[in-house]
Amino acid sequence: MIRTILTLTALGFAAPAFADGHSTGDAEAGEKVFGKCKSCHMIVSDTDEVIAKGGKSGPNLYAIIGRTAGSTEGFKYGKDIIAAGEAGLVWDEALIAEYVVDPKKFLQTFLDSKKAKSKMSFRLKKGGEDVAAYLASVGPAPAEDDAAASTDG
Repeated sequence: MIRTILTLTALGFAAPAFADGHSTGDAEAGEKVFGKCKSCHMIVSDTDEVIAKGGKSGPNLYAIIGRTAGSTEGFKYGKDIIAAGEAGLVWDEALIAEYVVDPKKFLQTFLDSKKAKSKMSFRLKKGGEDVAAYLASVGPAPAEDDAAASTDG
């Protein structure tokens, strides 16, 4: 119950910035900041188009927005990020921006466990909103946008 209250509280603070469905981040600036992420992460589309060449010690971040945490097939996640996904953590821009600031603290709060750990040791002191906007910009169009487009015409 405490986890749910903390998550809803965190989302409540982020909601005004994301309420209109648009991020507060700058995708172009986020692409530059993503350079710090490339030592561990890559962005490769479902059709194998390399969007951002990078390392493989972290999961592929293509289509991260809307993905359940800890669910990329074939990637070996830590137990706590898997537990967060099983508890309902689905990535959106606000949550990614919060996570990259301090992944361990984020998971401890989300899971309501001081023992929770993250395999991602890197912390992004600034630019989290921009990276989240960039990741949203390189993924596929959200399903609800696709559905709305098909009913418009």
